[in-house]
Amino acid sequence: MLIKHLSLAHFRNYENAEVELQKGVNLFVGPNGQGKTNLAEAIRYLSTLSSHRVAGYIPMIKQGAAQAVVRALASFDDRDVLLELELNRDNPNKARVNKSPAQKVRDILGYVNSVTFAPEDLDIIKRDPSNRRAFIDELVVQVWPRFAGVYGDYERVLKQRNTLLKTARQTGAKGSALSTLDAWDQSLVSYGSEIIAARVDLIERLRPHLFAAYQSIAIANNEPKILIKSSLLSATVAHYLDEDESSEFAEAEFLNTGDRAEIEELFRLKLQSVRNKELERGITLVGPHRDDLVLLLGSLPAKGYASHGESWSYALALRLASIALLRAETRSGDPILILDDVFAELDAGRRERLAQMVKENEQVLITAAVAEDIPKDLIATVFHVKAGVVTSE
Repeated sequence: MLIKHLSLAHFRNYENAEVELQKGVNLFVGPNGQGKTNLAEAIRYLSTLSSHRVAGYIPMIKQGAAQAVVRALASFDDRDVLLELELNRDNPNKARVNKSPAQKVRDILGYVNSVTFAPEDLDIIKRDPSNRRAFIDELVVQVWPRFAGVYGDYERVLKQRNTLLKTARQTGAKGSALSTLDAWDQSLVSYGSEIIAARVDLIERLRPHLFAAYQSIAIANNEPKILIKSSLLSATVAHYLDEDESSEFAEAEFLNTGDRAEIEELFRLKLQSVRNKELERGITLVGPHRDDLVLLLGSLPAKGYASHGESWSYALALRLASIALLRAETRSGDPILILDDVFAELDAGRRERLAQMVKENEQVLITAAVAEDIPKDLIATVFHVKAGVVTSE
């Protein structure tokens, strides 16, 4: 999989940009703040409908513009497809495939796969559950694009259910007045169980790739593992921490089943047991939006125990494992690998090992403030980026 040509209009700091990308390594060099990462973000958004920098899409529209356009000519097995995303400030977004309008924007998913490794990936190891959920859910959608719809349906049901819980808390509704909540429970269990089962399935597929990737880049011979800490099994109700609904658990068990029927039964029973707590708090306390991934290194959780170097190795291993998984599980071959300003963060040994591991990928995009950060044996097509203008050598 590769992108032959990338066009941007009113995207971030770009008025217009036309970039002829090459097979192999493409290196974008320029001082910080000139637009290198914006190019990487455009390709990532085209493949995942998510950014590694912001939660929504509005910041990607150039200030003062009504819309931004990302257009890419992608190729796999000598078959070309023209993809276009129109991001609108005030109107619904649109997508086109070979100039034909897509019924839904998410229908553009599956044509291009990409994996981005950026300094922000340390947050997957060190920070909140939301960072780890975002990592696994983005990968689920790339392996099985239809899940973009499932996640959308779950978010819609969760929002409606939370609204109902808040109203019930304010009005003191009881008994038959809560019958509507039962209906929303059914939808929450259905969509939520599908998401949880998909996460379990994907982690099982990712596990051997993660082990191989970590052993190839790390110095210490530790084994990485991923477990799911689930709100369906927690012995106590998740403690509500802040308004973005991230959570921690006083006690928890790890989910070890991917059976959809078992998960649905656990979900229903847990919802019943926490109904009063949810009515008191006016918020949904159980579901995939409350779960976390526990990343182990040996027998200890990486969060809080891994050194800075080990955390970098773990984050990089997750992305390299994602490449191997997408290569094995999708029809588009190698995903496009984006290395966004990471070589400057790595020591010399990790730089060399990373360069050796990525140079055979069909297409790699690297951003760097200075070319000297990139190992010399990594042969690349070089582009210079300055003030939203891209030129090639």
